[in-house]
Amino acid sequence: MQHSPILRAAFALIAPLFLFGCVLTPGKFVSSLIINKDRSFTFAYKGEVIAVDPMGGMGDLGKSLPDTPDVDAANGDKEAMAEAAADKAKAAETEENKRKAMAEALTKEAGYKSVVYQGKGKFLIDYEMKGILSHSFLFPFNTDAEVIIPFLTVEARAGGTVRVRAPGYAGDKDTKGSPIGGGGADSSKHLDGIFTLDTDAEIVSQNNEDGAKTVGTRKQIIWKATPLTKDAPNAVLRMGN
Repeated sequence: MQHSPILRAAFALIAPLFLFGCVLTPGKFVSSLIINKDRSFTFAYKGEVIAVDPMGGMGDLGKSLPDTPDVDAANGDKEAMAEAAADKAKAAETEENKRKAMAEALTKEAGYKSVVYQGKGKFLIDYEMKGILSHSFLFPFNTDAEVIIPFLTVEARAGGTVRVRAPGYAGDKDTKGSPIGGGGADSSKHLDGIFTLDTDAEIVSQNNEDGAKTVGTRKQIIWKATPLTKDAPNAVLRMGN
């Protein structure tokens, strides 16, 4: 399986973080991408973002850590049981503090209007970015916050085309959507959103079975994202001269 240059580059940057960072996955959200044929664009995301365990995606990082067998505790040693419980609570508190620090790191990035950490791995994010597609764009990515897998990539390609792919907006997160996967099926259980692509450029290809709708001089493609969504939103546009 060949991956696009931007995904390979992103993987090279984030690989050192994989063992220590976290996977972010959408929860309830509304997202839109406006791309004009002059290459100007506006991307917006408003809603929930959930932090999940990258080492298997078996639950939110804000929840209690798995139990570790303890011989003394199994033998009824109350002191050992109390110590194990304290260690578990301390580990959970450390994870929560890490999530709070992540929220603070994200607020320093351009485009984040607000980032609120609600506890148990859940963030509320209001993000908007405007720019020119003279180079590729992906969201989210922040080395300080240790964000791993992008929800969306916009790749400026040779020949005047732009490829849009949103691996985060699909429930079936396998290696086709990202070079390192998406944390397993559990990571998409919160997925519930709408993604709209709005453009006045030529649509070369797209994978929404309902196709594009014409709204005035523009075209819109609307994808619904749920845990059952198998195909990530995908489209190729041709820019104007």
